[in-house]
Amino acid sequence: MVSTSGLWKLRLTMAGTVAVIIGVSTLAFAGILWWMESFDVVTMIGLVLVFNLAQWLLAPYLVNAIYGVKRMEANERPELHSMVEGLSQRSGIKAPQLMISSLSIPNAFAYGSPLAGTRVAVTQGLLDELQPDEVEAVIGHEMGHLKHRDMQAMMLVSFMPSLFYILARSMLFSSYYGGRDRRDSGGLAVIGGASMLVYLVLTMFNLSLSRLREYYADQHSASVVEDGGRKLSEALAKISTSTLRTQMDSGRKPSSGSFKALFISDPDHAAQDVAELRGLGSGSPGLVDEILSRRISPIESLTELFSTHPNIVKRLRALKS
Repeated sequence: MVSTSGLWKLRLTMAGTVAVIIGVSTLAFAGILWWMESFDVVTMIGLVLVFNLAQWLLAPYLVNAIYGVKRMEANERPELHSMVEGLSQRSGIKAPQLMISSLSIPNAFAYGSPLAGTRVAVTQGLLDELQPDEVEAVIGHEMGHLKHRDMQAMMLVSFMPSLFYILARSMLFSSYYGGRDRRDSGGLAVIGGASMLVYLVLTMFNLSLSRLREYYADQHSASVVEDGGRKLSEALAKISTSTLRTQMDSGRKPSSGSFKALFISDPDHAAQDVAELRGLGSGSPGLVDEILSRRISPIESLTELFSTHPNIVKRLRALKS
């Protein structure tokens, strides 16, 4: 059973992270507008907002094209459709469309928009590699993303870093090529450099929020799937080992693309995850217990700061607790 105090800690941490993102963004913009003594930046804000909204509305169609996703009809794998219906009821949400991706790596992701509706996709590799109860735990995780409206939340917080990045690029470009007066060029360069620094800071907070939401979705799976913590732990270990094996067999990394943050596990970190599970057979009875005793090195902690997904050892420990 999931600890209520643990869930509240996650919620408060996520709320605090969002508050920091909004606060840093507001203060930085106030400073930039004061420095420039101009409100011309408003036009840029409008353009970035329109671009982000368009990306959100059209993203499901891009995801379908990039990952070879198609709708899974009701007569295909009825047990999966029944599983999705049951998990949706337990999650208190409307059942999403069930999709299947042609990717050979085992993975799953939730996505959607007001135009496309909500969707949960599983890859062919996931169905080939995992047991049915492990697939259920993975889908339970994706239901957590839908219930917590993670797509909308991440779109909201990604708006500010995008805006500061474009502002930084435009100011730095103008300082090099557009400034007739050396003083003007210097001012533009300072604004551009400060904006790039704000962009990097906000990006780090966004990555932190993404990792927190993965923990939160894991906890949701543990709460709606019987023995969900154990099942999801074994599924995550299998996903990492199977992904690395697929990459080694093909001699290259299967393309995960710019939407890899949607996945339950980052395919680009499969080698690192497997190194952290070294010596453990996927699905072995002592898998989770042995992971719990492992120490995480400072390098691994540092690497995690730049990842959309938590360190797998920390993630499995959280599920165990």
